Amino acid sequence: MKKLFDLTGKVGLITGGSRGIGRALAAHGAKVAINFVSNAAAAEETAREAGGEGAAITIGGDVAAQGTAATLVERTIAAFGRIDILVNNAGVTSDDLILRMSEDEWDRVIDTNLKGTFHVTKAVLRPMIRQRYGRIISISSVAGIVGNPGQANYSAAKAGIIGFTKAVAKEVASRNITANVVAPGFIDTEMTANLTDAQRQEIMRMVAVGRTGTAADIAPAAVFLASDEAAYVTGHVLTVDGGLVMH
Repeated sequence: MKKLFDLTGKVGLITGGSRGIGRALAAHGAKVAINFVSNAAAAEETAREAGGEGAAITIGGDVAAQGTAATLVERTIAAFGRIDILVNNAGVTSDDLILRMSEDEWDRVIDTNLKGTFHVTKAVLRPMIRQRYGRIISISSVAGIVGNPGQANYSAAKAGIIGFTKAVAKEVASRNITANVVAPGFIDTEMTANLTDAQRQEIMRMVAVGRTGTAADIAPAAVFLASDEAAYVTGHVLTVDGGLVMH
């Protein structure tokens, strides 16, 4: 009997070097290409944890830059022969109140989080359409659903990812390609490490389960959406937020 969520024989490309997602896909049998911008050491560590030599590679490149996406896809296919799963995980923040937010702060977040998602999704669609199979998973945020003060740029980019994904899902569904969104809530990452105690307490007041999330909470959602078991799920936004959006 086939194991649930078995990704054996599948190849995934993950932008932004997510440790948890890379390890989880590999643990379920996939080979993975892990993209990074500046932290090569962390990407290499993730590759080792994801299965070592032959099971994972790392590829440097900024998804906001034109031409990077094509390189990521070409190198993934060169290494593993195909590409079945894309996880759009690359993201940055540059927080400020809208009255103080500079155009550079706006552009940096939109270019990486939203335009980067566009670039890489477009690049993977050609090989996915040829093989008539694909799973596109984009990491948004509950900020893209409910907004977040001081994060107009980030909230706009993450909301844009949701609308973009729904459009893509409708365009490619007939080719056996799904496109879905995972929208994490308050997750302990480098992005949230600088929050003050007061900010954390205010956020936790809205989280029904009473704790912050971790990468281990997000990874299984990506594995499910990457699997054959999710073949009838497309255009969906899966919130993994401990009940935050219910507040």
